[in-house]
Amino acid sequence: MTANMVMQGGLYLLAILALAWPLGRYMARVYDAEPTWAARIFGPAERLLYRLAGIDPQAEMDWKKYAGAVLVFNAAGFLLLYAILRLQAHLPLNPQGCGSLSPALAFNTAVSFVTNTNWQAYTGEAALSYFSQMIGLTVQNFLSAATGMAVLVALIRGIRARAATAIGNFWADLVRGVLYVLLPLSLLLAVLLVGQGVVQSLDPYVSAHLLEPVKNAGGDWITTQTIPLGPAASQVAIKQLGTNGGGFFGVNSAHPFENPTPL
Repeated sequence: MTANMVMQGGLYLLAILALAWPLGRYMARVYDAEPTWAARIFGPAERLLYRLAGIDPQAEMDWKKYAGAVLVFNAAGFLLLYAILRLQAHLPLNPQGCGSLSPALAFNTAVSFVTNTNWQAYTGEAALSYFSQMIGLTVQNFLSAATGMAVLVALIRGIRARAATAIGNFWADLVRGVLYVLLPLSLLLAVLLVGQGVVQSLDPYVSAHLLEPVKNAGGDWITTQTIPLGPAASQVAIKQLGTNGGGFFGVNSAHPFENPTPL
């Protein structure tokens, strides 16, 4: 272990310790529906979502209703993501003309991202369109993380109030987790990542001419290289915050467009 590794690990640990108390207090206020600075910005969006979905955020749920809502929501998320991956070839934002995923791969990917497992059996830049990455995977990165946070908050409420049967409202916890915690942090981190050089673009891939052509295994000369682009920064931000694991590129954070600097 080098001195540089020790220094980076120490700085990372200090950053976590410094953020734990203020972020924890802020999240407690969010899930207790207390006033926060984010409510002034995202409050109208929260109330609009409740009205559109016909949700009463004040309606308490017991553990059975809460668990049922979690299961129904995740089942719907799985079906939607599976459909996106299976219909990818016919959906917009597909400048590279990626084909639809096979039934088995679409099933595996949908289950993986809905459950926050994010196992990747594909290469993102070669197999997925921008639409699938943004509307499919990135959305699930938010929702799966927010679901896990909501379940943990419900567990804490149950421990805190042993005699009570109600543990909150899953839909309210889900919306608040996304709007007031994950979304602001992701926006901040995405801007930071773009500043460090992580790509964020909807342009097609770029073909660059090699200064020194090379031969492939078959003896043919390779004179160009395809440079993948895409909306990577926005997905990497929530990937890191939600401990999702599934990156934009096949090699995840080993790719220079996803992790260009030591910072």
